[in-house]
Parts: sequence; structure tokens; C-alpha cells
Amino acid sequence: MTTAFVRVERWRGAAAVTLRAGELEATLVPELNLLGTSLRLGGEEFLALPGGVAGYRRGHTTGLPLLAPWANRLSGLAYRSGRVRVDLSGLTLHTDDSGLQIHGTLSARDAWTIAEVSARRGVARLDASLDYDGELLAAFPFRHRLDVTVLLDGRGVLVTTTLRPTGERPVPVSFGYHPYFRLPRGPRSRWRLVLPRRTRLELDPRGIPTGRRTTVTAEAEAIGDRPLDDLFELRGGRTFALELDGRRVSVDFEAGYRFAQVFAPAGKRCVALEPMTAPTNALVQGTCRVVAPGERYTARFRVRPERLP
Repeated sequence: MTTAFVRVERWRGAAAVTLRAGELEATLVPELNLLGTSLRLGGEEFLALPGGVAGYRRGHTTGLPLLAPWANRLSGLAYRSGRVRVDLSGLTLHTDDSGLQIHGTLSARDAWTIAEVSARRGVARLDASLDYDGELLAAFPFRHRLDVTVLLDGRGVLVTTTLRPTGERPVPVSFGYHPYFRLPRGPRSRWRLVLPRRTRLELDPRGIPTGRRTTVTAEAEAIGDRPLDDLFELRGGRTFALELDGRRVSVDFEAGYRFAQVFAPAGKRCVALEPMTAPTNALVQGTCRVVAPGERYTARFRVRPERLP
């Protein structure tokens, strides 16, 4: 049986939890919005930290961050869910180069409550929760609780996120994750991007969906010098991957994630394969799934770093 254990230590001034099973290790920092900062297999790193934690503290994405209550961009300063209209003007939110609000309201200042850390029967586990209330409600006035379970079993990392309304209002669901991956070997231009048959959602120059869709065939091609930032709706296949020279990292989009973004920033040795519960701008478009009080929404994805024969 695979040996599993959990280690708690200081990491760059914050308490960090490292889960280990066999040769696989994952490190998360509950004090920094449960940010994932490392994913190692046999000592080789598969998670990238572009901009570092200092950049994350300034509002940029890095490592494996949760984006909530919305992932990606909003096209305007207002949105509506049911009878509730939300005005974002005057609020201090992170924006992109076009001035659009991006990646929700959670940040490095948000600390999660740890419910359990354990290691038994070859599985290392972390359970954590965050109550979305207080000043966070200014931009998203829908009280809810987020519960995240991270399971590491030596073959991969399973991340399960559950949203539960805690107030009287139904909660629109638009969260996602933005994991930046790297391969231990070779320049990014040689990494093969492996994608299944899928539907591409056309984006305008600001990164907002135009409404046009096209079916895209499966591919396994070198990235080359392509600066990718593409949004997809998943069809039959639900695994995206990077691979080169016997190393591979993949994301299985399991329950709750119908959409995915592929982002390869120019000049960076990393690629983001992003699970999303809703497409970009879903809050403004009013296309989010809504969870009523007393119900819940659960989404899961699995990351598998591998050494191939």
C-alpha cells in the first residue's frame, strides 16, 4: 500500500499544508486563499508560480488558485441574478489590461478554516471551508459557504468544491480554478498540448464571448510560439494534457465543470488548463446555474502528473 502523510510547516511566512502519497506531493497555503503552490512527482515540479506569491498578493494569478465567485472576466460594471441587481462601480476589484473586472473577489488576504488534515490507507486529505460574507458581499451579495476537499492518493490530486447557500437568496454559480502547469523538461514551445474534440467559444478582443461557436477536432500538437487564451465547452472528452519526453500532466474535468480555458501567456514557461463551472461573463449574461437555499453545487477535477514509459 502507498504510504501517505501530512506535513504542516511555514512557507514564505504563512502556514502551509503538504500532502504526500508515495512519490506525489502537493502543497497548499490556507492563509492565502488555499493557494496551491507546488505539485511534485519524484521531486520534479509540475506546478508553475508565474509572478510568485508577491504577485498573487497584488491580485495576479499564480500556482493553483480558486477564482470565486466568478472566474475570468465580466464585460460590465453591473449584473443581475433573479431580482437582485449588483452595481460594481466604485468597488476595488482586480481588473485586466482592458479595465474589466476579472477573477472574482477572493484574494491572498482570505484565510480558510481547516476542518481536517489526515493520512490513512494511502490517501492524504485536506478539508477546508470559507464563509462568503462580510465585506465580500459588496460585489456578490449572495451568502454562501465553500467547502474544498483535496485528496492525494499517489496517482493524482482530486479537488472537490461544494457551494452551499447560507442566506435566503439563491446563489449563481460561476467559480473556477486557474492552475498553471509546467513540465520538468524542455522549452514550452516543444510541449505537446493534448486536447479532445470540443466546442470553441469565440472571444472578442477583450476576451468576452461573442456568441459564435465552432466544433474543434482533437489535437496533440506542439505549442510552438502560440500565445493561447481560448475558451471551450466540453463535449465527449474531458481530459486536457501537456506532455514531452516521458513527462505528462493532465486535468480531468469531472462533475460540475462544463467549460475550460487554455491560457499560454507570452514569454512564460507555463500553461494554464482551467476548470470553469460557467463560461466567461456568465454573470452579466445571466446564464449561470443558480443554487437555491437548502441545495448545493459540487464540482470536481483531478490533476495527474506522470512519468511515461
